[in-house]
Amino acid sequence: MITAPARSAWLLLIAGLAGWLASFTLTVERFKLFVDPNYVTSCSINSVLSCGSIMKTDQAAVFGFPNPLIGVVGFSVVVTLAVLSVVGVGFPRWIWGGLWLGTVLGIAGLCWLIFQSLYRINALCPYCMVVWVAVPVLFAVTTQELWGRSRGVMGILAEWRWTLVVVFYAVVLLLVFLKFQDYWLSLV
Repeated sequence: MITAPARSAWLLLIAGLAGWLASFTLTVERFKLFVDPNYVTSCSINSVLSCGSIMKTDQAAVFGFPNPLIGVVGFSVVVTLAVLSVVGVGFPRWIWGGLWLGTVLGIAGLCWLIFQSLYRINALCPYCMVVWVAVPVLFAVTTQELWGRSRGVMGILAEWRWTLVVVFYAVVLLLVFLKFQDYWLSLV
């Protein structure tokens, strides 16, 4: 049994709740758009920050249903495990392994969606960006809990987990800045 320290449990809970709220909000917005094609989503601020334009693309429903539904389900699992962790419940290694695998798949999906958002759709979704922040945190916490006592490659991964998260954020921020630099510089 692996019992997460309080700090890890709270990080899981905060990141899980942030991801769930963003996913839930996107799901509600998407259903409103289904009902009324002229609906303007709450996150459609301008041509760069525009969830509505992203929601209308094929990339927004990779498996034939709105992508945020994956987040609603996945983050619900995270929040449930996090609440139990906060109160001190330990889980078998396979539960942590499943959560870790989910975060790895989540990061792979994020990378694909970030690429699509920046270079195919040419817009950013503020709620999606909340998920872009939350999933790497979940990866770092689950990596520590699952692999923190390991040796070899996975032990090194656990040791450098926060550095990887910071590098991920820095690369994404740089790509976002470079892609939309005219927009960002016009704000100054």
